[in-house]
Amino acid sequence: MTSNKLIRRDFIKKALVSAAAFAIVPRHVLGGNGYLAPSDQLTKGVIGVGSMGRGHFDYAGTRTVAICDVDKRHLAIAQKQLKERATEYDDFRELIQDPQVDIVHIATPPHWHGIMAVEAARSGKDIWCEKPMTRTIGEGKRLKEAVAQHGNMLRLNTWFRYDLNFYGMQVPVKKIKKLVDSEMLGWPLKVTISKHTGFDWKFYWVGNEHLPEEKVPEELDYDMWLGPAPYKPYSTHRVHTTFRGYWDYDGGGLGDMGQHYLDPVQYFLGKDNESPVKVEVDAPQQHFDAVGTWRKITYTYADGCQIVLDGAGTEVGKPYLEGPNGKLFKGFVSDIPDLDRKLSQFPDPAPQIDDFLVSCRTRQKFALNEENGYFSSTLVNLGLAALRLNRTLHFDSEKQEFVNDAAANRLINQPMRGPWTI
Repeated sequence: MTSNKLIRRDFIKKALVSAAAFAIVPRHVLGGNGYLAPSDQLTKGVIGVGSMGRGHFDYAGTRTVAICDVDKRHLAIAQKQLKERATEYDDFRELIQDPQVDIVHIATPPHWHGIMAVEAARSGKDIWCEKPMTRTIGEGKRLKEAVAQHGNMLRLNTWFRYDLNFYGMQVPVKKIKKLVDSEMLGWPLKVTISKHTGFDWKFYWVGNEHLPEEKVPEELDYDMWLGPAPYKPYSTHRVHTTFRGYWDYDGGGLGDMGQHYLDPVQYFLGKDNESPVKVEVDAPQQHFDAVGTWRKITYTYADGCQIVLDGAGTEVGKPYLEGPNGKLFKGFVSDIPDLDRKLSQFPDPAPQIDDFLVSCRTRQKFALNEENGYFSSTLVNLGLAALRLNRTLHFDSEKQEFVNDAAANRLINQPMRGPWTI
């Protein structure tokens, strides 16, 4: 980004922040006691209108009124898809300060999630964030603090803990939680997540180790795309649809699918406020820039529960969930006789708010929010730390830091390229 352009944007940001002190009041505040009439349609501003961002324009009960992207081509495609023209921005800070926006939807690569979500929280916006919640553990801590300070509602866009059938299990997660809570399987439990239990780790999200330097397309503000990430020469494979293959922006298949697969496990194991104490990895040595594949990652909790991520597909015939008293296989098939009848005698899990608009109107937390989402995002980031360092890591769940491991702890709060901070 040129210095003049940066100065202009900083000036705009300061002016908007100043104006916001008088003009921007979240509509849930104006509604009295945090309530909006059901007829009052909430508005969205979407940051990042590639394929993921454009896929959420028509969420029921909302209207997309503003869009932001650093690629002019994305903005043009998005305007054609929208039912009514939205205000366009190329700087997310300007969209966040837009008084017509109730909900900021962040659909950028993960290296931007933390900064954008914290800025949205400070501006009084409610937040809809794609997974993973943040690219580092430290950014997740900061986001939790910001939401607690400013009273925002936050939704993470992975829904399996409360909605739809859960991949290869072919039942909603609440049925698995009901089984776990019944204690019929015993304790501790072991969960095996692999292609054999119906979970694809998407190892095509790997990076190229020798990227050619290419000319930056005229429609792309590459410096702004990089943002807080270290500067590296532009290459087509580094950005947009293949960014997940590079450590600076995401974490390969684990970064992409990890929170989808692990958040429901955290929920049904009752670990929404707890992290594993050990992470073991079996993988090839990773490249400094490009994410590679891995064979196995194993998380162990203090009580002996384990989550095994089988990347190599070696866990053939293993159950998805097993305890000392029983097993559960793909398709909700169990070795416990007459399981459905026995389960019917136990209470269902507590209900959850599964409509984000209800959260925005009532100011009650969404099912997957910044608190439980922090811990499932941390599961992903713990695995990525072990993978990058290619060794077993020990973690203090109370302090939320690695035990006697300076290199691992440096991955909790990674440096950001100026002028960006969180």
